[in-house]
Amino acid sequence: MELRHFTLDGSHDARQLRNALGRFPTGVTVITTRAPNGKREGLTANSFAALSLEPPLVLWSIGRKSPSLEGFLASGHFAINVLSAGQSDVSHRFAMPSPDKFAGIEVESGLGGSPLLPGVLARFECETEQTIDGGDHVLFVGRVRNLAFGDGEPLIFSSGRYCTALTLLTGTAAADLDRVWGGLG
Repeated sequence: MELRHFTLDGSHDARQLRNALGRFPTGVTVITTRAPNGKREGLTANSFAALSLEPPLVLWSIGRKSPSLEGFLASGHFAINVLSAGQSDVSHRFAMPSPDKFAGIEVESGLGGSPLLPGVLARFECETEQTIDGGDHVLFVGRVRNLAFGDGEPLIFSSGRYCTALTLLTGTAAADLDRVWGGLG
């Protein structure tokens, strides 16, 4: 495989960075909150990651220009809803501007009133532990207070497309997880 090389010197095309970052497949989440004024906020994000097991911390980021940023900053709580393979429509809904992205969706109320979406593979209800300046984004670090998860196929985003995982027959990830962390469940 031949790689294309680029120098990021300030005169580069930002699309090249996006193209390279897109080669790293990620899960798809919808992050939700209820602002102090009662407005429900939600956005599609693939910037979610585990930060620490002890204490239980996760992180994600939001663009500074996002209309939802103020609600997330003021709320103090958020929920991360990990989407299943059949939920690309949910991902689209929360990725597009709309006066009420929750219209027609029956949600539960989680920690701090954060909306919990139905049909997800996992959810993490968090208190905002810290926010960090990250250039054109704000990084949220959350302390996980409640979680839930089930079995199923995750929705994955890679190179600008949705996809699902294909299990490799020669993998030994389960044995590695058992040896290093005592398994994940």
